Amino acid sequence: MKPIARGIAALTFVMGLAAPAVAQEDPIKIALVHGTSGSSFAVYSQQSETGFQLGLEYATKGTMKVKGHPIELIFKDTQFKPDVARAVLAEAYGDDGALIAVGGTSSGVTLGLLPIAEEYERILMVEPAVADSLTGKDSNRYVFKTSRNSSMDSQAQALALSPDENLYVATLAQDYAFGRDGIAAFKTALEAKGAKVVTEEYVPQDATDFTAATERMFNALKDKPGRKVIYIYFAGGGDPMGKVLAMEPARFGIELSTGGNILPALATYKRVPGMEGAIYYYYEGYDNAVNAWLVEEHMKRFSSPPDFFTAGGMAAALAIVKALEESPSLETDDLIKTMEGMTWDTPKGEMTFRPEDHQALQSMIHFKIKVDDAVEWAIPEKVRIIEASEMDIPVGRNNQN
Repeated sequence: MKPIARGIAALTFVMGLAAPAVAQEDPIKIALVHGTSGSSFAVYSQQSETGFQLGLEYATKGTMKVKGHPIELIFKDTQFKPDVARAVLAEAYGDDGALIAVGGTSSGVTLGLLPIAEEYERILMVEPAVADSLTGKDSNRYVFKTSRNSSMDSQAQALALSPDENLYVATLAQDYAFGRDGIAAFKTALEAKGAKVVTEEYVPQDATDFTAATERMFNALKDKPGRKVIYIYFAGGGDPMGKVLAMEPARFGIELSTGGNILPALATYKRVPGMEGAIYYYYEGYDNAVNAWLVEEHMKRFSSPPDFFTAGGMAAALAIVKALEESPSLETDDLIKTMEGMTWDTPKGEMTFRPEDHQALQSMIHFKIKVDDAVEWAIPEKVRIIEASEMDIPVGRNNQN
C-alpha cells in the first residue's frame, strides 16, 4: 500500500518553524512521529499515516482547516531507534512548533517518547503502539492513546476462546513490552474463568527459529486433559504460526490460536481454517458511516480495502479534530480537559478516552477464519463484536492534573 501524497490539500511538510499557532490565520502543526525506515514494522507506520490523513480529510470535510486554522503535518522518521525517536520528537515540539504529536509504532521505542511530551508540555497521541505500559505508571497527563492496548488484545482473545476449567494454554510471545504486557493480561483473563496457562515462552523480537520453545510448549500441554491451545502473540515477521504448525501440534490434540493481523499477514492464516481469535479491526466487521466512507475512499484511491492500522490512524485524526473543535482554546491544558472523557466516532464505532489514564476504550471483533480461494487473505469472519464494557481493562495510572 502506498501512502497518500504528502502534499494533499493543505497538508504541508514544514520544518524550522517556531511556537504553536495563535493567530487565526496561523497553522495548527501536527507531527507524525513514526518509524518509516529500519524495520519491517514500517508498513504499520505507512498504514497509520495514510489513515491519519484520510481522517483529517473526513473530519474537516476536505477543508483541512479547524476553526479557520489550516492543518500542517510534520513528518519525522524515528528509524525505530529510541535515541532518534526522542530527538525528532523534541525537534518537532521545539524547532518545528508542533502543537500535537502522533506516534510511534514500536511500543519499546514509544516508551521513550513519553517524558519528551511532559518536558515540552505538549500532547502526544500514541498510535499505533500497543503496550499497556504506554498509559502506565511511567506515563503522564500529556499522553493520550487511541490505539488498543495489550489488555484489550488479550482479554478479547481470551473471550474468543470461551475459557473454562477444561482449557489449558501455552503462550508464545516476543520478549519486549508488547509481548510481556499482552501475555500478562491474557493470563489474568483466562485464569479468572478457571482456565490454566501451563507455560509462557518468550523469544527475541527478530526470532525465526521456534523449535525449542515449541517443544517445551508441546511437553507442557500434551498430557493435559480437556482442550489444549497454543496462543501466539506476535508482531512482525518470523512466521511463528507456520513454524509451530510444521511441528504438527495436532498429533497431541493441540490447537493454535492467535489474534488478527494486517491483510498480508492474514494470507498465512489460510493454513488454519476455523481458527477463532480476536482482531482489532477488519474492514467488513463494522457497519457505520465512518467505516463506510473509509472503505469506499480507500478502495477508490488504492484499489484495496483499508487495513488494520489505517483504521487506527483515522481514529487518531478524528479524535484530534474533535478536540480542537470543542476546546475553548489551543492551549494544551484546555485540550487535555476537553479530551478527558471525550467520546468520538471512528471506523470501529465509538471510542472514549478514559479520564484516569487517557486510554481509548473501544470494541474488538471475535472472528472465525474463513478461507475463500477468490480472496488473497484468510477472512476473519465476524462472530460478534466484543464491546469495551465486556473487558476489564486495568487503569494504567491515576491521572493527576
